Amino acid sequence: MSFRRHALAALGALALLASTVPTAALAQAPDLSPEQASRPRSQPVAEALKLLHPGFKFAKDGVLTVGTTTGRLPFGAYALDNKTPVGNAPDIAQLVADSLGRKLELVSVAWADWPLGLQSGKFDVVISNVTVTEERKEKFDFSTYRNDQLGIYVPTASKITSIKEPKDVAGLKVIVGASTNQEQILLRWNQQNIAAGLKPVEIQYYDDDVVLYLALASGRADAYLAPNGIAAHNARDGKTRLVGAFSGGWPQNAEIAVTSRKGSGIAEAVTVAFNTQIKNGNYTKALERWNLQSEAIQVARTNPPGLPKK
Repeated sequence: MSFRRHALAALGALALLASTVPTAALAQAPDLSPEQASRPRSQPVAEALKLLHPGFKFAKDGVLTVGTTTGRLPFGAYALDNKTPVGNAPDIAQLVADSLGRKLELVSVAWADWPLGLQSGKFDVVISNVTVTEERKEKFDFSTYRNDQLGIYVPTASKITSIKEPKDVAGLKVIVGASTNQEQILLRWNQQNIAAGLKPVEIQYYDDDVVLYLALASGRADAYLAPNGIAAHNARDGKTRLVGAFSGGWPQNAEIAVTSRKGSGIAEAVTVAFNTQIKNGNYTKALERWNLQSEAIQVARTNPPGLPKK
């Protein structure tokens, strides 16, 4: 799943689906301090260290170097010092680094640049809301840590109450990110609707979140299809609401994963690290800090079936 870097227009608190989170929880602001004192930490995981291939070459001695995007909460943004990455991706990265007995170094990278940075050895792994796909598996290994969930949001005053299937978006003006999995889903829905004789979707693209939400508020757009974590974060201001939730691989399930170089020898170790953190509760804490617990997985997997090639 891809995102373009955005200026940090709003670093408010996060939100989950209103039906699953108490009102008090929605009002709790996230920790945007550079120190991140509330970030879950772990002791080294012996089983994970045993699975780390002896030939794996870290970018730096004693350090796990992680490439991550810092454009949007809850996945990743900058702290109040405007230089320290914070969010769920940094929290997940910290648990992986701790499990492997290494210090964490986060390197902010534009989405388009992470594949080259990873392949060149600039990073040991990438943690940046990357969805497992069969095409990506040709070049990279994956250790899953979250379900890929999308949400469709509308202005609070909209008459739209539910979007459950493709026909529900027929004739609507829908905003979606370019070159994303959700865009591909929307395009497939549109093709299906047109084939069925329904009105086409008017698809809109915006590079700036401020302009995007102005389009929704003014009626120039009816709905926004996006990663649910991001859209839920923005919905906390009460101006938009959720009307539909889907897997990021609709109609198939999709998972988000730590990405490593193909055959480099770290993926299995990371997967075991995650399963240890799932069992000891640190994983749940890392998701709850950013209201992403609805996207939790039960078991981490190495290179599971990914989204099919286009």
